[in-house]
Amino acid sequence: MKRKELIILFWISMGTSLFFFFAFTDEKTIENFFLTVLISCMYSFVLGVGNGLINEFLNKRFPWSEATTKRAIISIISILIANIILVHFCNYMNFVVFQKAATTQEYFSGRYNFTNWFTINIALLISTFLHAKGFMEELKKTSRKEVVEQKLIAKSANAQFESLKNQLDPHFLFNSLNVLSSLIDENPTQAQKFTASMSKIYRYVLEQKDKELVTIEDEIEFAKTYCDLLKTRFEDSVNFIFDVKDEDLRRFVVPLSLQLLLENCIKHNLATSSKPLLIKIFTEGDTLCIENNLQIREQMKESAGIGLANIVQRYSLLTDKNVFIEKSEDYFKVKLPVLSEKPNTEKIDIQSQDKAYDRAKKRVKEIKGFYGNLISYCAVIPFLIFVNFYTQNNYYWFWWPLLGWGVGVASHAFQVFGIGTSWQEKKIREIMDKQKK
Repeated sequence: MKRKELIILFWISMGTSLFFFFAFTDEKTIENFFLTVLISCMYSFVLGVGNGLINEFLNKRFPWSEATTKRAIISIISILIANIILVHFCNYMNFVVFQKAATTQEYFSGRYNFTNWFTINIALLISTFLHAKGFMEELKKTSRKEVVEQKLIAKSANAQFESLKNQLDPHFLFNSLNVLSSLIDENPTQAQKFTASMSKIYRYVLEQKDKELVTIEDEIEFAKTYCDLLKTRFEDSVNFIFDVKDEDLRRFVVPLSLQLLLENCIKHNLATSSKPLLIKIFTEGDTLCIENNLQIREQMKESAGIGLANIVQRYSLLTDKNVFIEKSEDYFKVKLPVLSEKPNTEKIDIQSQDKAYDRAKKRVKEIKGFYGNLISYCAVIPFLIFVNFYTQNNYYWFWWPLLGWGVGVASHAFQVFGIGTSWQEKKIREIMDKQKK
């Protein structure tokens, strides 16, 4: 235990000893005062340190954040057993060893059963408070940790997305300059036209590369302009077919995705006037498809893999929909998922945070309600027992509230920690996770 906690126990011992000395001690002597202090310190430190060590041990072995239900059950069992043992030990030392008010045989004959029972309930009340305090502290730490982790994940995803987008600028420029370099030697006139068109296209690249999504209409217009550049270089060796439905034009795709895929088609396939390369761009269901006939070119060097990999990664950061690739002996097709509306990332994050906060708030409220019920039980039942023994010794009516309320507390515990709604939700998530695998 920490030094601060030991100091608190010492001051509790002193306060308790002064109360009992002046309120219940008939002979107010120095010997009796020190005896009262010794007995108070024994109860405070044995029960306080014992429960504190148990709580610390359970925090290390069974943290609240990792095994809430298991920890709750183990806590209840351990504090019951530990407090029964510690209270019997303290009462034995008090009445048999220090005060010499009874012999060992008299103590275990049942004469002090009520005293033991009353003290055990007081100890359970204190122990419950310690465990509830430990739970709340653990909950605060876990909440802070989760918030920090979510912020780091968000920052990491944003940095990754920005890094992927920044690949587009130099990638497009590098490939365009390669085309221009080839045209200068092959056809200087076409090279001039290519340079003029390239400036327009590069302006679009600079405008769109910082956006998460663009309309299919904008992407198709850009792709057509880019196809004109490719036609400038390859002439009849490459043909393009656009067949996009009008109702799909206002939907969204990742920017510059068509340009990257068109580059891939040219890069990995042979294109000659006798065996032209045919590239089709069309919509199919909820996807935008880019398909070409296979005329695989032998690669002189390994591809950098920026194009398709870049698109797949950007989609994975924006949506759960996947990019599909189909390949046969005759054709190669890439299916890009199209979205009906732009996802408002900020709004989604806020909504998910609000839902998580509401769930956490509801959970904390349920657990606080249980501990409030348990603390009330531990406080009221000993008082009822005292009233029963003080007013009527023949009829032990305290058993009825003790057992009735005890069953209610037990069912409350199972509802909160074991077989309530949270348990059902947990099982549902487990089943869904198994089905996904």
